Amino acid sequence: MRVDWQKRHVRVASAFAFSLGLVMLALVSCSTVTPVSINPPKVADAHFVGNAACADCHSDYTRLFAASPHGLFHKPGKAGLGETGCESCHGPGSRHVASGGQGTDKFIVNPRKKPDTCFNCHLQTHAEFRLPNHHFVIEGKLNCVDCHDPHGRDAFNPKRALAHRRINESCAECHRDQARRFVFEHEALREGCTSCHEPHGSMNRKLLATRDANLCLKCHAQVQTGTALLIGNIDHSSRLALGGCWTGGCHAAVHGSNVDHRLRY
Repeated sequence: MRVDWQKRHVRVASAFAFSLGLVMLALVSCSTVTPVSINPPKVADAHFVGNAACADCHSDYTRLFAASPHGLFHKPGKAGLGETGCESCHGPGSRHVASGGQGTDKFIVNPRKKPDTCFNCHLQTHAEFRLPNHHFVIEGKLNCVDCHDPHGRDAFNPKRALAHRRINESCAECHRDQARRFVFEHEALREGCTSCHEPHGSMNRKLLATRDANLCLKCHAQVQTGTALLIGNIDHSSRLALGGCWTGGCHAAVHGSNVDHRLRY
């Protein structure tokens, strides 16, 4: 019995050592992988001039860019080969500079006009815009800059709001009816619209993060007591069979109500 135990102990120790070796090998391999380089957009007959040339005219952008999320990826080097900055997204700027900034659409790439430059890096977001329900960015009816500030300190436009309310205010630019003030506010709005909706795209209608009652049950806990399914001390077993909490005809005022604290019409 003692010999069997010792053999098993040796096997376990050997397996652990082998697994640890694989983990260390993976870590070493990952640390030595050369980062993938994204080629900047092209502008015909133009060459790279560097960030300093942009700063002469666009000081309002460059002043805050170093503290922005995009600015954190800045890597000094020879323009177009290792450096990241203005021309990584806007393309080589020599013809734009030579034109005195007049050739905005002809001699420089403007991601506001076309989101392809953003999608070069934001692959996940690009995929989300291909889902059945999405904001119409790839169709050209909206653009990334409508909601995001690529140059500022925050990913969301600082002119629209402060702190956690920023997400709601960005949505309110278009969805004004849903974002207006209510006597009885849905508490989920305090966490932001994205607590219920996917901002770029979703498999579900209205960009909902989850289908039907499952979305509400993420916050409104259900308790099973015998044959009753309690939500807020009220039996919902028969009501949930009708569908979603709002489609079932009960809590249709999902964003807020001026007449009912349970968000019913």
